[in-house]
Amino acid sequence: MAADAVDVVQLPGAAGQQSVLAYLQHAAAGPGPLLVWVTGRLMASSSRRGGGEVHLALSGSTPGNVRYTGLPWSWLTRTLGAHEGPALLVADVEADAATWPKVVAAAESGQLSEGIALFGVVTPAPPAPAQEAGPYTRGFLGALRAGSPGAGPAVDVAAVHQWALAEPGPAGQVLPLAYGTPGPVLNNAAHQARSHRPDPVPEAAPVRDAVPAPRAEPAPAAPADAVPASAVPVQDDLLAGILASARAGRHNEAAAMAAAWEQQALRQYGPHSPEAGLWTEVRADLARLAGDHGRAAELWMSAAHARLERGGAGDAEAVAAVKRAHYCWQHSGEQAPGLAAELLALWERVPGGAGAADHVRTHLRALQGVPPAAAR
Repeated sequence: MAADAVDVVQLPGAAGQQSVLAYLQHAAAGPGPLLVWVTGRLMASSSRRGGGEVHLALSGSTPGNVRYTGLPWSWLTRTLGAHEGPALLVADVEADAATWPKVVAAAESGQLSEGIALFGVVTPAPPAPAQEAGPYTRGFLGALRAGSPGAGPAVDVAAVHQWALAEPGPAGQVLPLAYGTPGPVLNNAAHQARSHRPDPVPEAAPVRDAVPAPRAEPAPAAPADAVPASAVPVQDDLLAGILASARAGRHNEAAAMAAAWEQQALRQYGPHSPEAGLWTEVRADLARLAGDHGRAAELWMSAAHARLERGGAGDAEAVAAVKRAHYCWQHSGEQAPGLAAELLALWERVPGGAGAADHVRTHLRALQGVPPAAAR
């Protein structure tokens, strides 16, 4: 939050529309920025007196009683609209088949926002309640943690919303919600990191948990002790947070943060820039930490191509990227045959790569069950 102090109130499984409304009114009465994050199910009243009004279902709500047990959506937006400071409503909600047309109509007319800043998604209700955060919430939180390099102290919520929409999820209908301009509600983590960085700032820092090179025995041309650490941008404190998320098993979150930084570098410096290439290498290492060695090999090969184009065959960091690609390729299982040709082509471009190229061929023959003599 874009504030020195933050009060947090969570209402899981809340019951009683008047109780929830009281919490919202209390929050809206306070000064400073206000963020309300809503998850759950939207439900339209099936009673004739309810008129099909959209509600946020609470504990015990059904289409028959939601008029009395759920929170009318209009109460939520009206309460936030009364807040004197910047306010933002983020919604990651679902709607059943009967409610969906009413939600779409309210979204198209603007009635769903009623003049407040609202960002989020509505998705069809699944057969069984979800047990974890949806793709939109994961993507939104990941983008918030990554921040926006080069931007000011407050994050651009519309940009974060677009990143969240790009988070992979189950196929199906998604109704995006994007209304209004919330003002300075959410902090930009990247700006905070720059503000607290000590002087002088080094030009580069080594990537922790760098991918080891192939061992000298199977690939004598790629000894492990010859691998220099890849450089990363000066946002080293953010990289530490990304890697910490990966080590804690939050691989989707870590990947989303790295992808957000990479996209910022692509927009600011261009697709062939060292800045963009360095984030490709970070993503490669994150893929390795997640156990996706095939994807890690692909990304390291992409990074190697980029470094070779920029620095030529004698670039030590380009050779290091090829070695890391080789290591990941060895652990890529069934994906290895499909990646071998590109890896061989890379080894053939760098000095002293003949031994490692032979290792690729030998390992590939072993995977395919072809005796060495037959291959000759």
